[in-house]
Amino acid sequence: MSGRPDAYTIVSHDAHDAKHYGAVHLPVYDSSLFTFRTVADMEREGNEPEGFVYSRGNNPTVRSLERALAELEGGEDARCFATGMGAISAAVLSSIRSGDHIVCVDQAYGPARRLIGEYLRRYDIEADFADGSDLAAIESALRPNTKLLYLESPTSLFFELQDLRACTAMARARGIRTVVDNTWASPVFQRPLELGADLVVHSLTKYASGHSDAMGGVVVGRAEAIRELSGSELVLLGSVMPPQTASLIHRGLRTLPLRMERHQAGAMAVAAYLESLPFVGRVRYPGLPSHPQHELARAQMSGFGGLLSFEAGRDREKLARFVDALTYFRIGFSWGGYESLASLQEGCAGMPRRKTHAVRLHVGLESPDVLIEDLAQAFRAAGFDERERDKDE
Repeated sequence: MSGRPDAYTIVSHDAHDAKHYGAVHLPVYDSSLFTFRTVADMEREGNEPEGFVYSRGNNPTVRSLERALAELEGGEDARCFATGMGAISAAVLSSIRSGDHIVCVDQAYGPARRLIGEYLRRYDIEADFADGSDLAAIESALRPNTKLLYLESPTSLFFELQDLRACTAMARARGIRTVVDNTWASPVFQRPLELGADLVVHSLTKYASGHSDAMGGVVVGRAEAIRELSGSELVLLGSVMPPQTASLIHRGLRTLPLRMERHQAGAMAVAAYLESLPFVGRVRYPGLPSHPQHELARAQMSGFGGLLSFEAGRDREKLARFVDALTYFRIGFSWGGYESLASLQEGCAGMPRRKTHAVRLHVGLESPDVLIEDLAQAFRAAGFDERERDKDE
């Protein structure tokens, strides 16, 4: 055996440690602090990068998860946070100083856009938002004081991609750090660090956990960048992941590759079904050959997630009736768990390029045939006519 282990191997063998009596799953170190026999022992442990003194800085259960996530992403180290926004905030704040400028893709996760475009203004940090699908638009937004390029590929609302190789090369040539939100694809299907990114962030609440029972986030990157972030944004802002949460997410991680294959298969079937309907105007899913960036998706990803959206006219009430009529798709805004979800996607304030009504679907682990039947009956209940073509197509 040679080369890098695959994701299945990593998640099956990352935490084996003889110090824990051969346990295949690391015990939960649900302790706020660690005690010592002598002052010298405590000082020695405190000076170790991996030392365990106080769980706000390091905890064995959390560090085990962090090492697994770093290996999955191909990074040198990782730090976990209490939420995805905790991780995003840490990655952004560790990359900038007062007077700096940020360029962010205009379809990034809403709270990330608010952090970058609104909250940071009070600290004399300016931002511009650019069309992430247009490399020239990103380049034209850069300034001499730009220090951070924030990307999300694919985006989780309209599923547009950025050319990560081109974007990161352009940023590196100008001394600009790149942060990529990789939540949609997961490290199973995409590794932005290998494409040139400096830091990768994830909402672990989504696919990594996979069971809708834990919240968390992670930042992955080179050891030096993670060490700097650990000593400031992690311990000073305090968005620390509890050990019990880390154990739940690590358990979910064991089946991540298997679940991602299932999500992909189900989403492909559902997307193809939706695309076959005359009253559906557009299906947004990078795995479809009809997606305008499908070739780019194939070039920088090895697979596709379970989240997609579609448009079917501009009658909001009709779309709401469709969502209300669904049985196996539950109404909810998050995604990444075992369950299928549906939500009505509004006109997206702050995204001038996207003023439309759409339905966003997360395809869970259920049988695709069952989900397609559910969609079909909901369309009928809402009054969609298979003989009618979408006028906005």
